[in-house]
Amino acid sequence: MVTTPPKKAAKKRTNYWGSIMLVLLSFLFAIFFYVIFLRPATKFKTDEITILIPTAKANKAYLKPIIKENIHSVHFTTFLALAEWFGYWDKIKPGKYLIEKGTSVFGVFRKLYNGRQTPIKIVLNKFRTKKDLSLYIGGKLECSTNDIYKFINSEDSLKTLGIGNYEFISIIIPNTYEIYWNTSPREFIERMQNESNDFWNNERLEKAKNLNLSKLEVSTIASIVEEETNDIKEKPLIASVYLNRLKKNMPLGADPTIKFAVADFSIRRVTLKHINTSKSSPFNTYKNKGLPPGPICTPSIASIDAVLDAEETTYLFFCAKADFSGSHSFASTAEEHFANAKKYRKALDSLKIH
Repeated sequence: MVTTPPKKAAKKRTNYWGSIMLVLLSFLFAIFFYVIFLRPATKFKTDEITILIPTAKANKAYLKPIIKENIHSVHFTTFLALAEWFGYWDKIKPGKYLIEKGTSVFGVFRKLYNGRQTPIKIVLNKFRTKKDLSLYIGGKLECSTNDIYKFINSEDSLKTLGIGNYEFISIIIPNTYEIYWNTSPREFIERMQNESNDFWNNERLEKAKNLNLSKLEVSTIASIVEEETNDIKEKPLIASVYLNRLKKNMPLGADPTIKFAVADFSIRRVTLKHINTSKSSPFNTYKNKGLPPGPICTPSIASIDAVLDAEETTYLFFCAKADFSGSHSFASTAEEHFANAKKYRKALDSLKIH
């Protein structure tokens, strides 16, 4: 009779208990790893907080107290260990970081270490001047209003990007953009330039070519249309008036350009005094034939497309209706226009609008 040697049975028992011990140790390590690295570490009561790291303060002395304030002490110790281990204090990335309630210390560290910023949504609408744009952007990004204005008001700065002084406003396409908080003035303009290039696709460029107009010229007409009406249905008609005047080599006679020339956008009634006061301005379209040197505001996409898709009309004139509805009366002859204008002037006079 053959029997199993006792030492083989002992070996099996040893392997069995060794496996049990390995599983137990693995389980304990998993618990330890979870508690130290993956358990919710935040101690703020709101749903989220924002950590802003300015470019000039991307250092340990600035960031360490902020981390300590917002995560529990045991996790703060872990954060410090991770920071030392990965050399984070020497490569802090500035920016805006959104930290949600319940995020683990590993999640907080990974977001900051990898520079996973939370972009800012910036809604660009109509801006008439560089100063207006600077005031708006300066309040949204890390750079100040003065930083932005100094860059975009410098012909030398714009020249490095291949942008002319009067051309600048035309590259701002009103839309909603996601931009990182620590974007510099130059990076912001480069982003707008890229967005503008994408906007001017082959289809739009072909339409501009058919009108014998450049992108800048289309944007310039569109900016006047933008100031003339908010009625999307009327935009192609108003665009047709200015295109027809250009073809006939007539002065555009656009009131919004006079407001721009005298830098007074509160004017409700453009008078001969305003026209004469601004006669030396290249934006005075009563005294100068052709287009002004650039846009008088950032035209909306609707206004740009209204120029590119302008209706074919014989209209050479338009005038606001006397009911102040915001709509316009269009005319092909001076006689028709004078009759419409007379009604409108009478309505202005009745309200004592000068």
